[in-house]
Amino acid sequence: MGTAEQERRRAPAHPEVGDVPLQQVLEALADPVRRVILRELYDSGEDRACGTFDIAVSKSTATHHFNVLREAGLIHQRYVGTSRMNTLRHKEVDAAFPGLLDAVLGHVEA
Repeated sequence: MGTAEQERRRAPAHPEVGDVPLQQVLEALADPVRRVILRELYDSGEDRACGTFDIAVSKSTATHHFNVLREAGLIHQRYVGTSRMNTLRHKEVDAAFPGLLDAVLGHVEA
């Protein structure tokens, strides 16, 4: 089995953003730690590894927050070596919920 196949098998499942209920998206956005994660992705415009975010929570709590964001369709995660990289699904979220991320993230304390 090649490396690409191994990476594909390790990759977590990602819902289609349009299939995620608005309530689930809003609940994911309600937590201040998750908004900081999204804001850092939004501001950087680049993929970021989980360990590079400025959040003062334990590793297991951070994992929970990243899972909630992924399951709400707000981020995409993939492995690069041993790092789980995170991408903001801004275009997809904006297509399903126009202006939501811009409105919410415009009000996050950096």
